[in-house]
Amino acid sequence: MMLLQLPAELWLKVFSFLSWKDKLSVRLTCSHFRNLLDKSRSLWRGFSVVLRQFSRYNPPFWRSLAQRHVVGVSVRSGKRKHLKQLSAWLPALEALRLDDWREGGVDELRLFHQLQRLSVTSCSTPLKNVDFLFPLSQQLLQLSLCDVQLTCPASHLLAALSQLTRLTSLLLHHDGSLKVPTLRGVLTHLRELKRLSWTMITYRTLTQDFFSLLTGVSAGDSALQLSHLQLLNYDAVVSQEVLQPLSRLRSLSIFHLYSVPGPTCHLQTWLKSLPQLRSLSVHGGHPLAMYADFLPSSLLSLTLCVDLQPDDLQVVSLRAPHLEHLHLEPWSSSSDLVRLLPQLFPHLKTLRISSYSVCTHWRFWIRSTDLTRSTQVGSCTSRVLVCCS
Repeated sequence: MMLLQLPAELWLKVFSFLSWKDKLSVRLTCSHFRNLLDKSRSLWRGFSVVLRQFSRYNPPFWRSLAQRHVVGVSVRSGKRKHLKQLSAWLPALEALRLDDWREGGVDELRLFHQLQRLSVTSCSTPLKNVDFLFPLSQQLLQLSLCDVQLTCPASHLLAALSQLTRLTSLLLHHDGSLKVPTLRGVLTHLRELKRLSWTMITYRTLTQDFFSLLTGVSAGDSALQLSHLQLLNYDAVVSQEVLQPLSRLRSLSIFHLYSVPGPTCHLQTWLKSLPQLRSLSVHGGHPLAMYADFLPSSLLSLTLCVDLQPDDLQVVSLRAPHLEHLHLEPWSSSSDLVRLLPQLFPHLKTLRISSYSVCTHWRFWIRSTDLTRSTQVGSCTSRVLVCCS
């Protein structure tokens, strides 16, 4: 009882150090703590919930979420009536994820006037149209449509996307059913777009205007703001002229379509065209040896889920001498190379390797290095975070 008589400010300070899980556990201990926690909005900033089987939720549950000003919700296996219920209790929702949506429409999204981040994934029922995007045109900042079947034509989708003029992040993943000739129309209207993730399975050759803006755009607005680009199921022929509009690109992630690549390594063209690239992630495709010599010196982060040999990493160290983050998967090289990594990459801060066995060799290297000496390798050791999985 004496503990409960402590000032509320002191308890709230203690609660601020707890994880989400611990805060939820404390709520269950007594009504006093539950009231303290629920009435403190700052303690729940960034908190989100996953909702399913809405029949289980009673008014006290909804009032609890409303008191905590929950602004992020994930709805699983939901229907339109659930969105109506959600909007009644949490009208100020800012982030919403619909996973395994069970109906052909989501027009009720118009009820969320502050919604900024929307994700629709793995719909079990095809969406009849994308008209639900039009009421959100002046508020959406991030949109993700992943594994969603659309019965409307691609032109209708592009018309809806072009209205989302405040969008900064767009993710569109599909099974190849959408036929979009180029990204020209989308990029012209989405002038604030900085992150784009797009399925490339339908493209064999990228046309000259694939990343270009429509004619009539003023000279001051001719450059794209795009800084992060992710391409899925990629195997398209591309020229350096096509990539000229991507001058501000800082991060490129490519997931290749085939595990057995074709005769031409298109990644060489990409790397030659992006001299200011800071982050590169490659999954599948050609072995590292095919494009290691084309890596830009500006690289700070590199993820390689490809075939590679020890000699390839030595080339990487010469091409990207300032590399700070390295992720290798799969790891099939000799353990001796592990001991050389700090020397190859003296600025390395994080290292992630898929093979757990390599940790033994890395620990040996740490134990054998004198951290009290300010040598190049020793100073590197004190900063490196090793993640082995």
